[in-house]
Amino acid sequence: MGKVFVAFALMLSGLLFALPTWAGSYLDRASLLLDEARREGDLLQPRTHDRELVLVIQALAEARVKAARKMECPAAVAKVHPHLLLVMENSERAADAAVQGNFKKFMEHLTAARNEERAFRAMLSQLGFTLPESESRR
Repeated sequence: MGKVFVAFALMLSGLLFALPTWAGSYLDRASLLLDEARREGDLLQPRTHDRELVLVIQALAEARVKAARKMECPAAVAKVHPHLLLVMENSERAADAAVQGNFKKFMEHLTAARNEERAFRAMLSQLGFTLPESESRR
């Protein structure tokens, strides 16, 4: 009986260490997507008149939405993933509004993306996770 308990305890401790590792991969990917979306939104805000820049950022935002939708998400953080998707989708909508020359809609979606990012980070924190800092934030 004692050997079974020890084996079970070792297996359980291995799982406890494996979950944060897999969540860590998700957190790295989420951090990359969030950092780039924020950076591009900051870059585009005073330059929505620059058609070529807007088109490049729109293409990148579309790619981020596709990547975020296909990401594997560990069960430990599955409840917060929809907020990451909303950040990416609102960033893409902001870029689309910039393409159309609609600054008001651009700002509405950019603000929504930033609000969702704050919600995502707060919910991760409640679950005991934090996003890794990017090089640009250090």
